[in-house]
Amino acid sequence: MENQVLVVGAGAAGLWAAARAAEAGAHVTLLEKTPRTGTKVLASGGTRCNLTTTLGAQAAGQLFGQKGSRFLRHALRVLSPLELRRQFEVMGVPTVEAPLDKVFPQSNRARDVRDALEARTLRAGVKLHVDCAVRAVHAVSGGWKLSMDNGKSLSAERLILCPGGKSYARTGSTGDGYGWLADLDLPLVEPVPALVPLTSPDPWVQELSGVSLQAGELRLYDPDGKLCSKRSRPVLFTHRGLSGPGVLDVSVAVARAKAAGEARMFEVRLDLQPGTTREELVRKLREAGSGKGSRRLQSYLPDPLPRRLLAAALRQAGSPEEDPLISGMTKDQRHRFIEAIKGLSIPIDGTLGFDRAEVTAGGLDVACVDSGSMAVRGREGLFVCGELLDLDGPIGGLNFQAAFSTAELAGQAAARKP
Repeated sequence: MENQVLVVGAGAAGLWAAARAAEAGAHVTLLEKTPRTGTKVLASGGTRCNLTTTLGAQAAGQLFGQKGSRFLRHALRVLSPLELRRQFEVMGVPTVEAPLDKVFPQSNRARDVRDALEARTLRAGVKLHVDCAVRAVHAVSGGWKLSMDNGKSLSAERLILCPGGKSYARTGSTGDGYGWLADLDLPLVEPVPALVPLTSPDPWVQELSGVSLQAGELRLYDPDGKLCSKRSRPVLFTHRGLSGPGVLDVSVAVARAKAAGEARMFEVRLDLQPGTTREELVRKLREAGSGKGSRRLQSYLPDPLPRRLLAAALRQAGSPEEDPLISGMTKDQRHRFIEAIKGLSIPIDGTLGFDRAEVTAGGLDVACVDSGSMAVRGREGLFVCGELLDLDGPIGGLNFQAAFSTAELAGQAAARKP
Protein backbone atom coordinates (compact mmCIF):
# COMPACT_ATOMS: atom_id res chain seq x y z
CA MET A 1 0.00 0.00 0.00
CA GLU A 2 1.18 3.53 -0.83
CA ASN A 3 0.00 5.12 2.44
CA GLN A 4 -0.91 3.90 5.85
CA VAL A 5 -3.81 6.34 6.25
CA LEU A 6 -5.71 8.40 3.69
CA VAL A 7 -8.05 11.14 4.89
CA VAL A 8 -10.62 12.58 2.46
CA GLY A 9 -11.84 16.08 3.18
CA ALA A 10 -9.81 18.89 4.78
CA GLY A 11 -12.58 20.53 6.76
CA ALA A 12 -12.79 20.70 10.55
CA ALA A 13 -13.05 16.91 10.97
CA GLY A 14 -10.50 16.04 8.30
CA LEU A 15 -7.82 18.43 9.52
CA TRP A 16 -8.27 17.21 13.09
CA ALA A 17 -8.33 13.49 12.19
CA ALA A 18 -5.28 13.76 9.93
CA ALA A 19 -3.25 15.60 12.55
CA ARG A 20 -4.29 13.19 15.29
CA ALA A 21 -3.37 10.12 13.23
CA ALA A 22 0.01 11.57 12.25
CA GLU A 23 0.79 12.56 15.84
CA ALA A 24 0.05 8.96 16.80
CA GLY A 25 2.71 7.75 14.38
CA ALA A 26 0.83 7.05 11.15
CA HIS A 27 1.94 8.09 7.68
CA VAL A 28 -0.99 10.29 6.60
CA THR A 29 -2.10 11.85 3.34
CA LEU A 30 -4.95 14.38 3.40
CA LEU A 31 -6.94 15.09 0.23
CA GLU A 32 -9.07 18.18 -0.36
CA LYS A 33 -10.97 18.76 -3.60
CA THR A 34 -11.10 22.57 -3.31
CA PRO A 35 -8.12 24.95 -3.57
CA ARG A 36 -7.89 25.49 0.20
CA THR A 37 -8.56 23.79 3.52
CA GLY A 38 -11.33 24.58 5.98
CA THR A 39 -13.57 26.61 3.65
CA LYS A 40 -16.66 26.01 5.79
CA VAL A 41 -14.67 26.87 8.93
CA LEU A 42 -13.77 30.20 7.33
CA ALA A 43 -17.41 30.94 6.49
CA SER A 44 -18.92 29.83 9.80
CA GLY A 45 -20.31 32.10 12.48
CA GLY A 46 -20.28 35.13 10.19
CA THR A 47 -16.52 34.51 9.65
CA ARG A 48 -16.05 34.37 13.44
CA CYS A 49 -16.33 30.54 13.81
CA ASN A 50 -18.43 29.40 16.75
CA LEU A 51 -16.12 26.44 17.29
CA THR A 52 -17.67 24.84 20.38
CA THR A 53 -20.03 25.38 23.31
CA THR A 54 -19.77 26.38 26.96
CA LEU A 55 -21.87 23.34 27.88
CA GLY A 56 -20.32 20.28 29.48
CA ALA A 57 -19.92 17.03 27.57
CA GLN A 58 -23.10 15.42 28.87
CA ALA A 59 -25.30 18.48 28.36
CA ALA A 60 -23.88 19.01 24.87
CA GLY A 61 -24.50 15.39 23.91
CA GLN A 62 -28.12 15.49 25.03
CA LEU A 63 -28.86 18.17 22.43
CA PHE A 64 -28.25 15.60 19.66
CA GLY A 65 -31.29 13.60 20.69
CA GLN A 66 -31.40 10.18 22.31
CA LYS A 67 -29.64 8.27 19.52
CA GLY A 68 -27.04 10.96 18.93
CA SER A 69 -26.37 11.43 22.62
CA ARG A 70 -25.76 7.73 23.11
CA PHE A 71 -23.46 7.54 20.08
CA LEU A 72 -21.42 10.63 21.04
CA ARG A 73 -21.03 9.78 24.72
CA HIS A 74 -17.52 8.32 24.41
CA ALA A 75 -16.32 10.84 21.82
CA LEU A 76 -17.36 13.78 24.00
CA ARG A 77 -15.67 12.22 27.02
CA VAL A 78 -12.41 11.85 25.12
CA LEU A 79 -12.55 15.33 23.59
CA SER A 80 -14.95 17.46 25.62
CA PRO A 81 -15.79 21.10 24.82
CA LEU A 82 -13.48 22.21 27.64
CA GLU A 83 -10.63 20.03 26.40
CA LEU A 84 -11.14 21.28 22.85
CA ARG A 85 -10.78 24.85 24.07
CA ARG A 86 -7.61 23.88 25.93
CA GLN A 87 -6.12 22.35 22.82
CA PHE A 88 -6.93 25.42 20.73
CA GLU A 89 -5.24 27.52 23.40
CA VAL A 90 -2.12 25.37 22.98
CA MET A 91 -2.38 25.92 19.21
CA GLY A 92 -2.33 29.69 19.80
CA VAL A 93 -6.08 30.32 19.56
CA PRO A 94 -7.47 31.42 22.93
CA THR A 95 -11.25 31.42 23.12
CA VAL A 96 -13.96 33.59 24.66
CA GLU A 97 -17.52 32.81 25.71
CA ALA A 98 -20.56 34.51 24.21
CA PRO A 99 -24.33 34.46 24.86
CA LEU A 100 -26.37 31.36 23.97
CA ASP A 101 -23.61 29.00 25.17
CA LYS A 102 -21.30 29.95 22.28
CA VAL A 103 -17.50 29.95 22.15
CA PHE A 104 -15.48 31.97 19.63
CA PRO A 105 -11.78 32.58 19.06
CA GLN A 106 -10.70 35.58 21.10
CA SER A 107 -9.69 37.32 17.89
CA ASN A 108 -13.19 36.82 16.39
CA ARG A 109 -11.43 35.56 13.27
CA ALA A 110 -12.43 32.20 11.78
CA ARG A 111 -9.20 32.32 9.78
CA ASP A 112 -7.22 31.91 12.99
CA VAL A 113 -9.07 28.65 13.71
CA ARG A 114 -8.49 27.32 10.20
CA ASP A 115 -4.84 28.41 10.13
CA ALA A 116 -4.17 26.73 13.49
CA LEU A 117 -5.74 23.47 12.33
CA GLU A 118 -3.80 23.51 9.06
CA ALA A 119 -0.52 24.39 10.78
CA ARG A 120 -0.96 21.57 13.27
CA THR A 121 -1.65 19.13 10.43
CA LEU A 122 1.47 20.12 8.49
CA ARG A 123 3.59 20.20 11.65
CA ALA A 124 2.55 16.62 12.36
CA GLY A 125 3.95 15.57 8.99
CA VAL A 126 0.70 15.12 7.06
CA LYS A 127 1.02 15.30 3.27
CA LEU A 128 -1.69 17.73 2.16
CA HIS A 129 -3.01 17.80 -1.39
CA VAL A 130 -5.59 20.43 -2.47
CA ASP A 131 -7.44 20.53 -5.80
CA CYS A 132 -7.50 16.75 -5.46
CA ALA A 133 -11.00 15.37 -5.96
CA VAL A 134 -12.03 11.78 -5.30
CA ARG A 135 -14.35 10.14 -7.82
CA ALA A 136 -14.93 6.72 -6.22
CA VAL A 137 -14.00 4.59 -3.22
CA HIS A 138 -13.22 0.87 -3.56
CA ALA A 139 -12.52 -1.86 -1.03
CA VAL A 140 -9.49 -3.86 -2.19
CA SER A 141 -7.39 -6.62 -0.73
CA GLY A 142 -5.54 -5.28 2.28
CA GLY A 143 -7.14 -1.87 2.30
CA TRP A 144 -8.78 0.84 0.22
CA LYS A 145 -8.35 2.41 -3.19
CA LEU A 146 -9.46 5.85 -4.33
CA SER A 147 -10.13 6.68 -7.97
CA MET A 148 -9.30 10.34 -8.54
CA ASP A 149 -10.82 12.85 -10.95
CA ASN A 150 -7.43 13.25 -12.62
CA GLY A 151 -7.47 9.57 -13.63
CA LYS A 152 -4.94 8.47 -11.03
CA SER A 153 -5.54 6.30 -7.99
CA LEU A 154 -4.34 6.17 -4.39
CA SER A 155 -4.30 3.23 -2.00
CA ALA A 156 -4.04 2.88 1.77
CA GLU A 157 -4.45 0.34 4.51
CA ARG A 158 -6.88 2.62 6.31
CA LEU A 159 -9.24 5.33 5.10
CA ILE A 160 -10.98 8.13 6.97
CA LEU A 161 -13.91 9.71 5.14
CA CYS A 162 -14.97 13.20 6.22
CA PRO A 163 -15.87 15.14 3.06
CA GLY A 164 -18.76 16.97 4.76
CA GLY A 165 -22.44 16.94 3.93
CA LYS A 166 -24.49 18.90 1.38
CA SER A 167 -24.90 22.22 3.19
CA TYR A 168 -23.22 25.34 1.79
CA ALA A 169 -22.31 23.64 -1.50
CA ARG A 170 -20.31 26.72 -2.49
CA THR A 171 -17.75 25.73 0.16
CA GLY A 172 -17.20 22.39 -1.57
CA SER A 173 -19.60 20.26 0.47
CA THR A 174 -21.61 18.77 -2.38
CA GLY A 175 -22.54 15.43 -0.82
CA ASP A 176 -19.98 13.29 -2.68
CA GLY A 177 -19.51 11.04 0.34
CA TYR A 178 -23.11 9.80 0.30
CA GLY A 179 -22.58 8.29 -3.14
CA TRP A 180 -19.41 6.54 -2.00
CA LEU A 181 -21.18 5.06 1.00
CA ALA A 182 -24.14 3.94 -1.11
CA ASP A 183 -21.75 2.22 -3.54
CA LEU A 184 -20.33 0.32 -0.56
CA ASP A 185 -23.88 -0.83 0.35
CA LEU A 186 -23.81 1.03 3.66
CA PRO A 187 -27.11 2.19 5.24
CA LEU A 188 -27.88 5.89 4.75
CA VAL A 189 -30.45 8.12 6.40
CA GLU A 190 -31.68 10.51 3.70
CA PRO A 191 -29.72 13.79 3.92
CA VAL A 192 -31.86 16.90 4.45
CA PRO A 193 -30.95 20.52 5.24
CA ALA A 194 -30.72 21.38 8.93
CA LEU A 195 -30.16 24.64 10.80
CA VAL A 196 -31.87 26.32 7.86
CA PRO A 197 -34.28 29.31 7.62
CA LEU A 198 -37.98 28.54 7.17
CA THR A 199 -40.28 29.98 4.54
CA SER A 200 -43.81 31.34 4.99
CA PRO A 201 -46.27 32.09 2.18
CA ASP A 202 -48.13 34.85 4.07
CA PRO A 203 -47.30 38.42 2.96
CA TRP A 204 -47.76 39.82 6.49
CA VAL A 205 -44.90 37.63 7.70
CA GLN A 206 -42.62 38.81 4.90
CA GLU A 207 -43.58 42.43 5.57
CA LEU A 208 -42.05 42.06 9.04
CA SER A 209 -38.62 41.50 7.45
CA GLY A 210 -35.89 42.85 9.73
CA VAL A 211 -37.94 42.60 12.93
CA SER A 212 -36.23 40.50 15.59
CA LEU A 213 -37.45 39.02 18.84
CA GLN A 214 -34.64 38.46 21.30
CA ALA A 215 -36.78 37.06 24.10
CA GLY A 216 -39.40 34.69 22.77
CA GLU A 217 -40.39 31.05 22.81
CA LEU A 218 -41.02 29.23 19.56
CA ARG A 219 -43.11 26.09 19.13
CA LEU A 220 -43.24 24.15 15.86
CA TYR A 221 -46.34 22.08 15.07
CA ASP A 222 -46.63 19.56 12.25
CA PRO A 223 -49.57 19.55 9.76
CA ASP A 224 -51.56 17.32 12.13
CA GLY A 225 -51.15 19.78 15.01
CA LYS A 226 -48.58 17.70 16.90
CA LEU A 227 -45.83 19.58 18.71
CA CYS A 228 -42.49 18.81 17.02
CA SER A 229 -40.15 20.90 19.14
CA LYS A 230 -39.75 24.16 20.99
CA ARG A 231 -36.85 26.53 21.64
CA SER A 232 -36.32 29.72 23.61
CA ARG A 233 -33.88 31.50 21.32
CA PRO A 234 -33.91 34.71 19.22
CA VAL A 235 -36.13 34.80 16.13
CA LEU A 236 -35.70 36.99 13.04
CA PHE A 237 -38.35 37.78 10.44
CA THR A 238 -37.04 37.79 6.86
CA HIS A 239 -38.37 38.61 3.41
CA ARG A 240 -38.95 34.86 2.94
CA GLY A 241 -40.17 33.84 6.39
CA LEU A 242 -38.26 33.18 9.62
CA SER A 243 -34.63 32.78 10.65
CA GLY A 244 -32.53 33.20 13.79
CA PRO A 245 -31.23 30.60 16.27
CA GLY A 246 -34.65 29.52 17.56
CA VAL A 247 -35.93 28.88 14.04
CA LEU A 248 -32.80 27.12 12.79
CA ASP A 249 -32.87 24.75 15.75
CA VAL A 250 -36.35 23.40 14.89
CA SER A 251 -36.06 23.45 11.10
CA VAL A 252 -35.04 19.83 10.48
CA ALA A 253 -38.58 18.54 11.11
CA VAL A 254 -39.88 20.70 8.26
CA ALA A 255 -37.02 19.62 5.98
CA ARG A 256 -37.68 15.92 6.61
CA ALA A 257 -41.41 16.29 5.99
CA LYS A 258 -40.89 18.18 2.75
CA ALA A 259 -38.33 15.61 1.57
CA ALA A 260 -40.98 12.95 2.18
CA GLY A 261 -43.48 14.85 0.01
CA GLU A 262 -45.60 16.47 2.73
CA ALA A 263 -47.45 19.35 1.04
CA ARG A 264 -49.45 20.64 4.01
CA MET A 265 -48.42 23.56 6.18
CA PHE A 266 -46.47 23.44 9.42
CA GLU A 267 -47.19 26.11 12.01
CA VAL A 268 -44.89 28.15 14.21
CA ARG A 269 -46.44 29.69 17.32
CA LEU A 270 -44.42 32.48 18.87
CA ASP A 271 -44.85 33.37 22.51
CA LEU A 272 -44.03 37.08 22.46
CA GLN A 273 -44.10 37.39 26.27
CA PRO A 274 -42.56 34.13 27.54
CA GLY A 275 -41.76 35.58 30.94
CA THR A 276 -45.40 36.36 31.70
CA THR A 277 -48.24 33.86 32.02
CA ARG A 278 -51.66 34.28 30.41
CA GLU A 279 -53.15 34.80 33.85
CA GLU A 280 -50.72 37.62 34.64
CA LEU A 281 -51.46 39.33 31.33
CA VAL A 282 -55.21 39.04 31.92
CA ARG A 283 -54.81 40.64 35.36
CA LYS A 284 -52.54 43.45 34.10
CA LEU A 285 -54.83 44.40 31.22
CA ARG A 286 -57.98 44.17 33.34
CA GLU A 287 -56.48 46.45 35.98
CA ALA A 288 -55.23 48.86 33.32
CA GLY A 289 -58.61 48.94 31.61
CA SER A 290 -60.46 49.74 34.81
CA GLY A 291 -58.11 52.47 35.95
CA LYS A 292 -58.19 56.19 35.28
CA GLY A 293 -56.58 57.72 32.23
CA SER A 294 -56.05 56.47 28.70
CA ARG A 295 -53.14 54.06 28.50
CA ARG A 296 -51.92 52.46 25.31
CA LEU A 297 -51.55 48.68 25.16
CA GLN A 298 -47.80 48.72 24.45
CA SER A 299 -47.04 50.51 27.71
CA TYR A 300 -48.55 47.66 29.75
CA LEU A 301 -46.65 44.79 28.17
CA PRO A 302 -43.92 43.50 30.52
CA ASP A 303 -41.53 43.13 27.53
CA PRO A 304 -42.08 45.93 24.97
CA LEU A 305 -42.47 44.68 21.40
CA PRO A 306 -41.34 46.15 18.10
CA ARG A 307 -44.20 48.30 16.80
CA ARG A 308 -44.72 46.26 13.64
CA LEU A 309 -44.78 42.99 15.58
CA LEU A 310 -47.34 44.33 18.06
CA ALA A 311 -49.48 45.49 15.14
CA ALA A 312 -49.29 42.01 13.57
CA ALA A 313 -50.45 40.41 16.84
CA LEU A 314 -53.34 42.85 17.08
CA ARG A 315 -54.38 42.13 13.49
CA GLN A 316 -54.33 38.41 14.24
CA ALA A 317 -56.53 39.14 17.24
CA GLY A 318 -58.98 41.01 15.00
CA SER A 319 -58.22 44.51 16.29
CA PRO A 320 -58.61 47.39 13.79
CA GLU A 321 -56.04 49.53 15.66
CA GLU A 322 -52.26 49.13 15.86
CA ASP A 323 -51.95 50.23 19.50
CA PRO A 324 -55.43 50.66 21.01
CA LEU A 325 -56.37 52.22 24.30
CA ILE A 326 -56.74 49.50 26.91
CA SER A 327 -59.86 51.15 28.29
CA GLY A 328 -61.53 50.77 24.91
CA MET A 329 -60.95 47.01 24.65
CA THR A 330 -63.73 44.59 25.52
CA LYS A 331 -63.09 41.46 27.57
CA ASP A 332 -63.29 39.37 24.38
CA GLN A 333 -60.81 41.63 22.58
CA ARG A 334 -58.37 41.37 25.47
CA HIS A 335 -58.72 37.59 25.43
CA ARG A 336 -58.04 37.33 21.70
CA PHE A 337 -55.08 39.68 21.97
CA ILE A 338 -53.53 37.65 24.80
CA GLU A 339 -53.94 34.47 22.77
CA ALA A 340 -52.14 36.14 19.84
CA ILE A 341 -49.38 37.44 22.12
CA LYS A 342 -48.86 34.03 23.70
CA GLY A 343 -49.04 32.15 20.41
CA LEU A 344 -48.67 34.29 17.27
CA SER A 345 -49.50 31.82 14.50
CA ILE A 346 -47.18 31.73 11.47
CA PRO A 347 -47.76 29.27 8.59
CA ILE A 348 -44.62 27.48 7.34
CA ASP A 349 -44.41 25.87 3.91
CA GLY A 350 -40.75 24.86 3.62
CA THR A 351 -37.06 25.73 4.07
CA LEU A 352 -34.47 27.62 2.05
CA GLY A 353 -32.72 24.33 1.28
CA PHE A 354 -29.12 23.15 1.35
CA ASP A 355 -27.70 26.41 -0.03
CA ARG A 356 -28.73 28.20 3.16
CA ALA A 357 -28.40 25.29 5.61
CA GLU A 358 -25.59 25.38 8.13
CA VAL A 359 -25.40 21.57 8.43
CA THR A 360 -26.83 18.39 6.96
CA ALA A 361 -29.10 16.05 8.90
CA GLY A 362 -28.88 12.43 7.81
CA GLY A 363 -25.95 10.47 6.45
CA LEU A 364 -24.33 7.21 7.46
CA ASP A 365 -26.52 5.40 9.98
CA VAL A 366 -24.53 5.48 13.22
CA ALA A 367 -25.86 2.01 14.07
CA CYS A 368 -23.22 0.59 11.72
CA VAL A 369 -20.38 2.64 13.24
CA ASP A 370 -18.39 1.73 16.35
CA SER A 371 -18.85 4.71 18.68
CA GLY A 372 -15.48 4.15 20.33
CA SER A 373 -13.41 4.40 17.13
CA MET A 374 -15.65 5.63 14.26
CA ALA A 375 -14.79 2.37 12.46
CA VAL A 376 -17.49 1.15 10.08
CA ARG A 377 -18.55 -2.33 11.10
CA GLY A 378 -17.86 -5.00 8.49
CA ARG A 379 -15.52 -2.68 6.51
CA GLU A 380 -12.07 -3.20 7.95
CA GLY A 381 -9.90 -0.12 7.82
CA LEU A 382 -12.76 2.30 7.01
CA PHE A 383 -13.59 5.17 9.38
CA VAL A 384 -16.23 7.90 9.03
CA CYS A 385 -16.48 11.11 11.06
CA GLY A 386 -17.90 14.60 10.96
CA GLU A 387 -20.97 15.69 9.02
CA LEU A 388 -21.07 12.52 6.91
CA LEU A 389 -22.51 10.74 9.96
CA ASP A 390 -26.22 10.93 10.80
CA LEU A 391 -25.69 13.45 13.59
CA ASP A 392 -27.01 17.00 13.88
CA GLY A 393 -27.33 19.27 16.86
CA PRO A 394 -28.68 22.79 17.43
CA ILE A 395 -26.88 26.00 16.63
CA GLY A 396 -24.13 27.09 18.99
CA GLY A 397 -20.92 25.22 18.13
CA LEU A 398 -22.41 21.77 18.80
CA ASN A 399 -21.86 20.45 15.28
CA PHE A 400 -18.24 21.60 15.14
CA GLN A 401 -17.70 19.95 18.52
CA ALA A 402 -19.16 16.68 17.21
CA ALA A 403 -16.92 16.90 14.16
CA PHE A 404 -13.78 17.42 16.27
CA SER A 405 -14.68 14.74 18.81
CA THR A 406 -15.52 12.05 16.24
CA ALA A 407 -12.37 12.99 14.31
CA GLU A 408 -10.29 12.57 17.47
CA LEU A 409 -11.45 8.96 17.79
CA ALA A 410 -11.10 8.22 14.07
CA GLY A 411 -7.57 9.61 13.97
CA GLN A 412 -6.49 7.64 17.02
CA ALA A 413 -8.02 4.39 15.78
CA ALA A 414 -6.76 4.70 12.21
CA ALA A 415 -3.20 5.19 13.45
CA ARG A 416 -3.23 1.88 15.28
CA LYS A 417 -1.84 -1.14 13.45
CA PRO A 418 -4.59 -3.62 12.46
